[in-house]
Formats: sequence, structure tokens, C-alpha cells
Amino acid sequence: MAKKTQTTRSKKQTTTYADFNQDLETKSKPNFKLDIKYKNETQKRLTESIHKNDLTICSGPPGSGKTFLACYQALHELKHNKFIDKIVLVKSVTTLKDEEIGFLKGTMEEKMEPFIYSFVKNFEKIIGRDITNYLMEDKIIEVIPIAYMRGINIDNAVVIIDECQNITIENIRTILSRIGENSKMVLLGDLKQIDQKNKSNTALKFLVENFYAVDYVGVIEFTLDDIVRHPLIKVIEPIFDMEMERQNEVRKTKPVKINPIKEEKSFFSKIFNFFN
Repeated sequence: MAKKTQTTRSKKQTTTYADFNQDLETKSKPNFKLDIKYKNETQKRLTESIHKNDLTICSGPPGSGKTFLACYQALHELKHNKFIDKIVLVKSVTTLKDEEIGFLKGTMEEKMEPFIYSFVKNFEKIIGRDITNYLMEDKIIEVIPIAYMRGINIDNAVVIIDECQNITIENIRTILSRIGENSKMVLLGDLKQIDQKNKSNTALKFLVENFYAVDYVGVIEFTLDDIVRHPLIKVIEPIFDMEMERQNEVRKTKPVKINPIKEEKSFFSKIFNFFN
């Protein structure tokens, strides 16, 4: 059974690196094969929104295909949209809670490599490793850290911003204002995976709530029913949702501890102020 599946996949992959390289020499646009089958209607609406709108905001649980579909449609625009000549990748470098990785040595590209791993893997699934490497080496797929975005304009590009739940409202304002002529922006994230300390300052929630009815903006929200990665995720997510709600309730009912030293200082300060 495994051998049959492998044979089927090899037949479908008709674009070789040699063919792609030859196409680059004779055409202004990369010529790679793109083929996708949507697993649900929400996935189709996401790619349609990216195609039709200048800005697309997408939130939803893990395993719903957000990053994969954004990468696919970015490649589609790169190939078929005469105004698009590159793909720009932006991602928050916030690490998981209590999982610091320390100082990273090397160039900017080397520092960003662990954070764009999910992007790279999705591109490789769609067009293969060789073509992905070529596009990145030739800067057709480009990585820009958030810290370097102020003061630049991004023209003729599809810009994908991932993990928006870990980007602050102030920083997302800077990012959105970088959109240039003939460009599109796609913002992705999951509101249940916020790793920044101030959870109320998450850009994703702000965007979903405030850009829903804005012209040239599409807002797509995936649900648990849209998860396609593994059926177990549909079971895992509600269990953790219930646990998060329980912890929030505990925090609300927990009595506030009063520091006796501070209270004593406050009492004496009141007396001092009374006599002065």
C-alpha cells in the first residue's frame, strides 16, 4: 500500500528543477506546477480572499491549513499576477512560554531560519525543495524581521505575516503601513496560542474586531470543524479550552494579597500628610 502511494506522488510531480531553471532563462515569471484540492469551503474562501483583496486577516486553530494555503496562493499570485514579483515572509520571533533559545549567532538569514521553518516546509510541499531553495537564494522569496520593517515600502509583493497573535498592536500598525504599490498582505494567527505577556495587546484580536467591514480587506475565521491535519487535534483543543477557562475563573476568584509592609507605610504616610 505504501509503495502505491509513493508511485502516485512521483507521477504527479512533473516539474523538475532542470525544467524550472530553463524556464527562468526564457521567461520573466517562474513556471512551476501548482495543484491543490480544498478540504473544505473555508480553505477556498481564504485563497479567494487573498486573490481579491489587498489585505486578508485569517485566524483559526492549528491544523486548519492557514500557512499552507497562504503559501500556495502567494505562489499562485507570483506566477499569474503580472504585478507580483516576490513573496515576503514576516514572522514574530516570540518563543513559546518558558522555552527561551538564547542568543542566536550568524547572519540575519541564519538567525531567522528557525522561525521561518514552517514557511519553508510548506513551500517545499507545494513546489519541492530545489525550487524553494532557488527562489530563496534569488530573493524571490525574502525574509524580513519585524524589527527591520520601519521606514521601508514593500512594492509588488505578497507579504505573509504569521503568528500575528504574538505581535503587538503598535507593531502591526507599523507592518500594515509598509504595504506598497501592487502589494498584498496576508496576516495569520491563532488567538489561543498567545505567547506574549500582555495578552490584551495582541494584534490579531484587534484586527479581526476592527477590520471586518473595511473595503479591500477580507477576514476569514477557521473553526474546529475546519481542522484537517489530524482528527486528534479536534479532541485536544476543546480539552485545553476548558482548562484555560477553569484557570481564568480561579484567577478571578483568587483573593488579592495585601503587603503588610506597604499597608503600614501607607498608614504612616496618611498621618504625616495630615499634620503637614
